Amino acid sequence: MDVWAEITDGINYVPKLCRTLNHYQLSEIEIAVSQDGSFLLFLDEENQIAVSWWVSPKRTRSYPYSRVYDTLCFAGKKVTIIPIMKDEGKDGERDFLQWDTISLMSLLGIYVIIGYYAKAEKSSKYANKITHQKFDFAYLQKELKNLQNYHSDALHWNLSQVEKVNEIARMAIASYEQISMDSKVEMHSLNVANKRLNQLYKSKDEFMKLSRNLAEEAQKREALTVQPKENLSGTKATLTIKNFLGGCYFFTCDEVKIVDNSIYLVEGKHSKQGLIPSSEDIKDGLLKMMLFTNLNEVKVGGRQYFPVPILKLTSRKKVSRDALSQKQIEVLKKLKDEAETNNFKVQVNDLYICEIKLE
Repeated sequence: MDVWAEITDGINYVPKLCRTLNHYQLSEIEIAVSQDGSFLLFLDEENQIAVSWWVSPKRTRSYPYSRVYDTLCFAGKKVTIIPIMKDEGKDGERDFLQWDTISLMSLLGIYVIIGYYAKAEKSSKYANKITHQKFDFAYLQKELKNLQNYHSDALHWNLSQVEKVNEIARMAIASYEQISMDSKVEMHSLNVANKRLNQLYKSKDEFMKLSRNLAEEAQKREALTVQPKENLSGTKATLTIKNFLGGCYFFTCDEVKIVDNSIYLVEGKHSKQGLIPSSEDIKDGLLKMMLFTNLNEVKVGGRQYFPVPILKLTSRKKVSRDALSQKQIEVLKKLKDEAETNNFKVQVNDLYICEIKLE
């Protein structure tokens, strides 16, 4: 099933599950990144900024959405640091940044700083793999100071970041060449990476076009994949969202059901061993709810439907008040509050969260 939708009025959403962020000084950013996926950073005595960072530019690794979510309760500027590419060496993975990631962050009002890895260590387990990759923190500090004095919105800042991708790509390639020589680890072909980055960042329009094509291909592959971990019963579907910024976002819905004039859009999160999925999994799903609760003009085959967003949490165990830990109860209470505030439903196995006694 192919679902098409628009977001015409921006994002209106109130998060409730953000964790308390630790505070660091700008000079401590390397320490902050080594200890926290999200944190508050003092740029000077008066100005703070909420920061999250991505381990890889690929959005399915290390819960980047969860890290971004934790910054959303901060009233000031929110920024996320994303590496332009990540090469783990010939025995590992290699990922590249895509325009849709930046466009989605723009839609959420998140400022993006495109960074690059400058240092790494040789893996003790693989001959041609590196680990403990570290950003160029001097570069990040400079960009954060620039952002402090920037007074336009996230979209315009992020477009200015895109304009600099050629320069950032060159620094990333040079860094991996040096890392390869220092560690004596063979990387994926840097010539191929260079050609890929040159093609990808030839211009903003080419960047957007190629990234969207890649995202659309990934969407189609994911829609054809059945995840055994997901305890779902409906039809898996592609969801293409067009927004007022002119961007298109290519997602998949884990489960879609049409009942009369309503379409149920389900994001599923599963726990193999626990009673409920982890907080990281839940927050990852909540970022989808931010989109689903702001959809307009939801159509299938040209027919319009009323969207009903659902976050579905599943496990192999029966969920009851007595079986839940106090921490899990508090998570579910806040999740229930977030769902009621933002008009989506939460299903825990076969029960809606309002049917579970949490008091």
